[in-house]
Amino acid sequence: MRGYFGIGVEGITKEANLGNLVRSAHAFGASFFFVIRPEIDVNAVRVSDTSGAFDHMPFHIWNSVEEMDLPQGCQLVAVEFMEDSVELPSFRHPTRAAYVLGPEMDSISPELMAKASHTIKIPMKFCINVGVAGALTMYDRLISMGKFAERPVKPGGPTEPLPEVKHAHRRKVRTK
Repeated sequence: MRGYFGIGVEGITKEANLGNLVRSAHAFGASFFFVIRPEIDVNAVRVSDTSGAFDHMPFHIWNSVEEMDLPQGCQLVAVEFMEDSVELPSFRHPTRAAYVLGPEMDSISPELMAKASHTIKIPMKFCINVGVAGALTMYDRLISMGKFAERPVKPGGPTEPLPEVKHAHRRKVRTK
């Protein structure tokens, strides 16, 4: 997959939710993770992290939106359940993106929303857990930007080979 992404949350209040989101970010191959104004002890989550996520990707703690320092050219994508947000299945993910989710019982702050290049929402009836919302967003990025075979018309797995990837380093398997 081309490009990179990071994911983070503003004003997180529950250690379990942060742990879930960090482990999911690690599993989906995030390049970095961040928190803005956390209301919990982030180090307590580090101790209970069974996936080693904190040892495998940069983790940024910013005490304010002004402190936030994303890589040059990285577009901030707010994941917020708002009427005018783009529905996730219709969204084309930026090659270089940082996704940010809001606090569990509130919305992303207006000052952070002002920095967002895009605002997306998961098409659901109501808001869901921040860890689940982050995982769904990362999964959508993976399936929309990854190199996967087309879904078949009939139920079941693909019948066509994977698309060719230009300039990719593939290990050749010898057959006898």
